[in-house]
Amino acid sequence: MPSAARPGFSDKMRAHLELLDPVTWISCFPCLAGGVMVSGAMKPTLHDYFLLFAIFLMFGPLGTGFSQSVNDYFDLELDRVNEPTRPIPSGRLTEKEGLLNSIVVLLLAIASGIFISLEIGGLRGMVILVSILSALVVAYIYSAPPLKLKKNILTSAPAVGFSYGFVTFISANALFSDIRPEAIWLASLNFLMAVALIILNDFKSAAGDRKGGLKSLTVMIGARNTFLVSFLIVDLVFGVLAYLSYTWGFSVPLVLVLVGLLINIVLQVQILIDPKGGISFVNNAVNDGFGNAIGHSEVQEHNAFLRFQVINNILFLVSFLFVAGMVGVQYLEAAG
Repeated sequence: MPSAARPGFSDKMRAHLELLDPVTWISCFPCLAGGVMVSGAMKPTLHDYFLLFAIFLMFGPLGTGFSQSVNDYFDLELDRVNEPTRPIPSGRLTEKEGLLNSIVVLLLAIASGIFISLEIGGLRGMVILVSILSALVVAYIYSAPPLKLKKNILTSAPAVGFSYGFVTFISANALFSDIRPEAIWLASLNFLMAVALIILNDFKSAAGDRKGGLKSLTVMIGARNTFLVSFLIVDLVFGVLAYLSYTWGFSVPLVLVLVGLLINIVLQVQILIDPKGGISFVNNAVNDGFGNAIGHSEVQEHNAFLRFQVINNILFLVSFLFVAGMVGVQYLEAAG
């Protein structure tokens, strides 16, 4: 029988890029944007735009890319069940090539952190360097034995929330100003929202988790209860954001947050009633408008989560970034 053709250079490059999972880079961009907005100190200069690009590169393609690459390397056996088309289990990359991919982006992320830290200097520069280094460490122990934080939802969800939602926001704030007190609050809410969503994202890998002995919430308490736990966290985030908007004197964002909370509760009730087919009216928006960005799934509960995620993310990001922007305007006006 004729042997299969060896992948060419361009095929290898595409596989390496896929290993970094570019879609996931997007998740940290709103956090970075919010942190910059809260600072109220970025200037429209080439220098500041370069710094903004540098931190987006550090946390996006490099930092997030490392987390995806190292996860695929250590999860090869699980991915043979859950995602057999990924670059390593499909044979498009060898295990050695996958490891090399992880090492290269790790070193580039560290180098970027050192460069930005030296450019900013002082305590702010140290905050940025410590943030990216801690995010990289968490990304490694999330997937690698012996700790392998992803084995239990009690450690996996906070790890993701910390790396994607908290340190990114704080670092972006430190890029242009001292850490604002409001930034701590908003970064914490970002952390909790990431935790809520990663809980639901585990639906897609429930079969492999059971086989591999991973304790995702879905495996431990079932789909409907997993939805309930996640929804309670989501609603808590919206409730605290509404309280903060009121406390900080932001009337328009307060209305946006409360409307978003109400819409979310309506959707959540429908999903809790029908965890597989809830809010199916959003199918077209997911499949046609966002399918390439957020993926597809054979697990119906995961499809319900994807439908909820589209609406929730829009509602949260609009109100969240509005609040962050108004905080920045207050500081800008105080400085002027």
